[in-house]
Amino acid sequence: MGQKIHPIGFRLGVTAGWKSRWFDSRNFQKTLREDVEIREFITRKWKAAAIADVHIERSANTLRIIINTSRPGVLIGRGGTGVEDLTRVMKARFFRGRKVDLKIDIIEVKSPDQNASLVAQAVAEQLEKRMPFRRILKGTIETIMKQREVKGAKIEISGRLGGAEMSRREWTSKGEIPLHTLRADIDFSKAEARTTYGTIGVKVWINKGEKFEDREAKESAE
Repeated sequence: MGQKIHPIGFRLGVTAGWKSRWFDSRNFQKTLREDVEIREFITRKWKAAAIADVHIERSANTLRIIINTSRPGVLIGRGGTGVEDLTRVMKARFFRGRKVDLKIDIIEVKSPDQNASLVAQAVAEQLEKRMPFRRILKGTIETIMKQREVKGAKIEISGRLGGAEMSRREWTSKGEIPLHTLRADIDFSKAEARTTYGTIGVKVWINKGEKFEDREAKESAE
């Protein structure tokens, strides 16, 4: 099962939530495609901002985009002009001719070493700079495990590592990574490193402990 199912999709509604929060039975396919395009556009255009996640909330004619980033200053800009520019670009690209109340919120990720998406992006950037992949794996896993909330981590890369003629897979892990335990808070993400030898895939798993204790505490408080 660990090889066949997405760790976050497996836990949706239990320990993980949806990145798109809305309901539209009539235009579901069109709206979902728009969400994917918005998420990809923001991540690609503002790559320097180290964007971890993009959450989208819709209601009637209101659209709220929540961007989680470890470098909020890149998006906000001087005097908050960056948010206005971002709003203008998004309206021109996706909502031309439509009356949409677009709101953009930027939230800072205070612990980037605990975020699988940011870790995967960092590994991909180092691979693109032609750093030794074994050194990258070892250094990154040690940095992750220094965080208090992290119970375990795993990093896997695959492709023409070091310019080898045949692609292969290398991975390293520390601590516990329970793939079948629903209550385990597993953060998972993928990234791609574009090198002169080809594309190298990066996968990161980070275990932040179990969440059932928090749920039981909330139920007892109610």
